[in-house]
Amino acid sequence: MAVPGILEEELALIKSALLLKFVRHVFQRDARIIEQSGVLKSPEIYVEMIQGGEQRAALVLSEIQTEFNKRKIRLYQIRQDENGIWADYTCRGYRGEMRILWAGMRHEINSRMRAYLGGDAPKRSRLQPSRRAASDS
Repeated sequence: MAVPGILEEELALIKSALLLKFVRHVFQRDARIIEQSGVLKSPEIYVEMIQGGEQRAALVLSEIQTEFNKRKIRLYQIRQDENGIWADYTCRGYRGEMRILWAGMRHEINSRMRAYLGGDAPKRSRLQPSRRAASDS
């Protein structure tokens, strides 16, 4: 449902907030699994890294919440199912709904998680031939 007069920038803020909530949840779950697994010799190092990423995501989410307040945007119901995330929101008194399918979220979530962990995009392995080299043969 389209909200009258909502800006693309506001829709992007809503989408970012939803993605960040999910990223934080994944970080928290992963840290808990590592702590409880008993498999790693030094799990606290990995847990600290993940918690740092989660804190950075929380900071960005806090900044988005400040923008929400300025723009009178409020997320009031977030649902998750096998297809993706659905959220109901209000923007300047109008109600709207946003749906993000998992297929469209996976890359974005992975990219944001890497960024909040301080990593870059994955580099192509030296063992894998480039597409160009494979097509030249």
